[in-house]
Amino acid sequence: MQNAPMSALLPDALVMAAVVVAWLNDTFAGQAGRRTTYLISLVSTLVAGIWFAVQALDPAQHYFFSRMYVVDSFASLMKAVVTLGYTVSIIYSRKYLEDRNLFRGDFYLLGMFSLLGQLIMISGNNFLTLYLGLELMSLSLYAVIALRRDASQSNEAAMKYYVLGALASGFLLYGISMLYGATGSLELNEVLKAVASGRINDVVLLFGVIFIVAGIAFKMGAVPFHMWVPDVYQGAPTAMTLIVGGGPKVAAFAWGLRFLVMGLLPLAVDWQEMLVILAALSLIVGNITGIVQRNVKRMLAYSAISNMGFVLLGLLAGVVDGKTSSAASAYGSAMFYSIVYLVTTLGSFGVVMLLGRKDFEADTLDDFKGLNQRNPVYAFVMMVMMFSLAGIPPTVGFYAKLAVLEATMNAGLTWLAVLAVITSLFGAFYYLRIVKLMYFDDPQDTSVIAADSSKRLLLTLNGIAIVVLGIVPGPLMTVCLQAISHTLPL
Repeated sequence: MQNAPMSALLPDALVMAAVVVAWLNDTFAGQAGRRTTYLISLVSTLVAGIWFAVQALDPAQHYFFSRMYVVDSFASLMKAVVTLGYTVSIIYSRKYLEDRNLFRGDFYLLGMFSLLGQLIMISGNNFLTLYLGLELMSLSLYAVIALRRDASQSNEAAMKYYVLGALASGFLLYGISMLYGATGSLELNEVLKAVASGRINDVVLLFGVIFIVAGIAFKMGAVPFHMWVPDVYQGAPTAMTLIVGGGPKVAAFAWGLRFLVMGLLPLAVDWQEMLVILAALSLIVGNITGIVQRNVKRMLAYSAISNMGFVLLGLLAGVVDGKTSSAASAYGSAMFYSIVYLVTTLGSFGVVMLLGRKDFEADTLDDFKGLNQRNPVYAFVMMVMMFSLAGIPPTVGFYAKLAVLEATMNAGLTWLAVLAVITSLFGAFYYLRIVKLMYFDDPQDTSVIAADSSKRLLLTLNGIAIVVLGIVPGPLMTVCLQAISHTLPL
């Protein structure tokens, strides 16, 4: 649809305008305007997120800026998820930041710049747009991680992420240059047509795909490109860890889908074989290495690696024997899984921040001992989150894993589905270990858990959402399948 209504860009423009307004407020109001900067971030992203969700009901595809940017139901739904995820993140993070003198405008500005990059990644319809969105998100995240300048661990984590991220960007650019040289275009639709024509040197295409898959794997934190994930999760302050481990994971999935499915679907036989290796390694390393971790944030980092393995399972199951009849259900299951993972991650880190206080980080397993005796509600919320990550019914994590495994089985990859189930049993050990500590051990810390009413309410709703979506997963799955069906280049 060439003559697209510019109103489709209004929610994106709202986020961009909010960044400018927050920036001006922080510049001229200084320390006195920090609360205003927080409110600008909160209200603008909440309104934009709801706006994106309404836009997702429109099945049409709207192209802008010489077809470099696309607004379709898939993009709108994914943008609604990451935007609302950011809103929840800053509500959870407020008291944590205040206790550590980190309640500053630059945290919210960098977070919103990162969010803006994610929106561009999700709606990119051109290799150049996709790359610019990635860099805007990544550079903002590097700075967010290093925001606590007096903490050497944070600076070290930011440096590792920066160096490895630069390497991944180089891989990606090299792959893009090869595909551009082979196809003569940067637009995904034109690349798709050129690749499908069969008149291009397969060797050049294959090399380009290899480098692009490497870049995607790095941003998703898949093995063997996962080295930065545990260090960043543990080294960054917990509020910053949530900003890195929440929305960017969903955006990375959508970004990878744009590259591989919207632009390189005729080469699915080649890149699916690569994803098989990445998924298998991620499931093995993530679930087994997580068992020996004593730091909860580091454990959740390996959990993220294994969960990205499940997302890759959905991505690699779309094309079977050259046929795309099951593509919508496979990619829809991966999309559903990524959304569920974000909701679960928000709740998990929300509880971790809740238990912390000034000059104290509740990030070891011992800090969760006896939580049920200190506050049964928070213990129950954390238990629900752990059950969902482990894939235990009736939480939504069970249905998400089941949907991905079904897609994997339908693709004829029975051995990979069995591997996913076996490794998930290992992963269940370290999730259930936290439940055991909360309910069956005596507390080592008996201090009062302080939280404002908005955070308590939101955390409770977060836990309820995991259970309700597990009991009634149909509506969300239907929305995901419809969004994918309207977007697939079939």
